[in-house]
Amino acid sequence: HAIHPTREGKMDALRFLGLQLSAGLAILLSLNTYSVMLGAASMALVVVYPLMKRYSDWPQLVLGLCFNWGALLGASAVLGYCPWSACIPMYLGSVAWTLSYDTIYAHQDKVDDAKIGMRSTALLLGEWTKPACAAWSCLFISGLALSGADVGLGAPFYASLLGASAHLAWQVGTVDLGKPADCAAKFRSNRWIGLIVFVGIVLGKFTAPLF
Repeated sequence: HAIHPTREGKMDALRFLGLQLSAGLAILLSLNTYSVMLGAASMALVVVYPLMKRYSDWPQLVLGLCFNWGALLGASAVLGYCPWSACIPMYLGSVAWTLSYDTIYAHQDKVDDAKIGMRSTALLLGEWTKPACAAWSCLFISGLALSGADVGLGAPFYASLLGASAHLAWQVGTVDLGKPADCAAKFRSNRWIGLIVFVGIVLGKFTAPLF
């Protein structure tokens, strides 16, 4: 039997959504005017994203555009403006990373998605998923390298990119797209990429005058 949400459950979900949106708005309004305007510019993406699995084969792309907006907003919140030459490569590269890991994630649900008419890059690409994820991974690393060069990060940052590249090669090369459990494990492993790159940024910043 199908499980349908109760009226109380729907109301709880709406209240929780309202709480999240209110908290997000409060944080945004506490920032400088430039950042408020930049944050507001992302709202169109946020609104259309929930519809993408029904009307587009590229919901993972829209997720990436939404999810990585912080690459732009974080800089403007600190600096009062967005240094586009550094932020755009990082943003676009991070969108490519999201495309890769969320396509792998979407392979968990591809059978059910196909049955109910949902769409995704996993269903679109099929056996071409691994070559696509490999290409997106290269774009991710390239984008970070360009951003690092623009702001003058030191050698440890580029060493971290080599580590992240090795992890991505392992992840894409070994994932079994026919096994949901392995897709989930490879998806979760992306947290290590985030940690590797974060450590590289910190060390690259402090060692920039030396290397």
